[in-house]
Amino acid sequence: MLAASAMPTAAFARASSVAQGQRYLVDRARQEMERVSGRLWRRDKVGIVDFGLRSSQPRLFVVDMLGGTVRPYLVAHGRGSDPQHDGWLKSFSGTPGSLATSRGAYLTMEWYNGKYGSSMRLEGLDPDNHTAFDRAIVVHEAWYAAPDMIGKWGKLGRSEGCFAVPPGLNKDMLYHLGGGRLIFADKISEQTSPSPKREWAANGADTKSASDAPDGEFQSLWKAFGDK
Repeated sequence: MLAASAMPTAAFARASSVAQGQRYLVDRARQEMERVSGRLWRRDKVGIVDFGLRSSQPRLFVVDMLGGTVRPYLVAHGRGSDPQHDGWLKSFSGTPGSLATSRGAYLTMEWYNGKYGSSMRLEGLDPDNHTAFDRAIVVHEAWYAAPDMIGKWGKLGRSEGCFAVPPGLNKDMLYHLGGGRLIFADKISEQTSPSPKREWAANGADTKSASDAPDGEFQSLWKAFGDK
């Protein structure tokens, strides 16, 4: 176990080989890539967003399908999906004006300079997120997704439905996931059996402390964050 002083304050971690506790990410990446393969331009990397995890945890994972590595990042969810603002995504919605996160498969498209700088447009490929382009759901960086938000509030801020990553990471997102690759979002850990998720909020657990990381599951991810 890591000491509490090694809490994850870095925006991202270096890639690590796939550990047993990360296998569900790779399996889901392969499953979703095969399902929408005909719509993808590139199949070397897949972005998996596990919204079954709290916003204080790394939950956007770049899965290298060729190199066999997983790279974790922080990502914020929509305010409409978390009206209590406690860091947990409660529900999904693709309804315009909902300000919520949508579940499903996304095709990454072109980048543009927007309110938050370089941003990446997305096309929703499923019924639950087919309104993504019209809703202007994109990948962008934002101040409220910075790691120091976790130290101050124990959670990230909320977007208006976009995938908001920490400042300085748009280039990383464009490099790893841009140009016709797949991003898939859902409460994935809640659908996995046996579940790799630990109920971090149970019994008043401090979700900010890396020492709370479950043994043998996300430990390698937390170690990577502690090393940055």
